[in-house]
Amino acid sequence: MSEQRSSDAIDAVVDAWHRERPELDLTAIGVAGRLGRVTMLTTPMVEAVFAKHGLKQGEFDVLAALRRSGKPYTLIPSELSATLMMSRAGMTSRIDRLESAGLVERALDPEDRRSFRVTLTERGFEVVDAAMTEHTANVAKLLSPLGEDLGVLDASLRRLLASLDEN
Repeated sequence: MSEQRSSDAIDAVVDAWHRERPELDLTAIGVAGRLGRVTMLTTPMVEAVFAKHGLKQGEFDVLAALRRSGKPYTLIPSELSATLMMSRAGMTSRIDRLESAGLVERALDPEDRRSFRVTLTERGFEVVDAAMTEHTANVAKLLSPLGEDLGVLDASLRRLLASLDEN
């Protein structure tokens, strides 16, 4: 017996294009549309967890990068920018907000007086660990309908990203 497919909003778009352009293979359009829709639907749910901890997504990303760097939980801004793939100017404003909140502190880099080091404070450590615990549970719950297919999706997306990163 074949698995019955349920229809969704993306099917309506693909069906309309198929009616207008039957010669096109629209499989990839459906997949891309669903990836975009999943992102659109899950982003607010992910951001709500961070907000409960007084964070925005980007601030969590900075704290998480510091936390997973290991003791002493310190990086220079250029390392943070590279890790998070963002501009140094954008990183500076995030660091400013996190420092004002007491989650990180800055100190001159003793090895390069033109730079400084960003270190996770004890409070920052507690906040990022609590947020990460809840974030992990939240994402697992959001993706739980995939069941055993989660590993297949992970492997497929890994291949896709490797190919896209080459370009």
